[in-house]
Amino acid sequence: MATFTQKKQNLPTAYKPLGFALSWGGGRLATTAFQKTWKAIRHEDDAPDALDRDRRWGEILLAAAIQGAIFAVVRAVIDRTSAQAVERRTGVWPDHTKGKGRD
Repeated sequence: MATFTQKKQNLPTAYKPLGFALSWGGGRLATTAFQKTWKAIRHEDDAPDALDRDRRWGEILLAAAIQGAIFAVVRAVIDRTSAQAVERRTGVWPDHTKGKGRD
């Protein structure tokens, strides 16, 4: 049976593919959520982009703020949920030191 230290050393290898798949799925989920949110707020199919010449600063910054908030929330939910799942499965939290995460 693997010791705690052995489990901890093997964790990054096991966690990376799972993290990649969950991040990709989360990105798709966040994109869909942002598109639906923007449509509900502004009744437009396309949110403004920073390089849209015909859009005002306010529209561009509003869209960026909403998109950033949605992506941050989705990312936090996915990261936390996957870390809890890994801990339940292996008994080891994926990252216990500050500064080693994605930020």
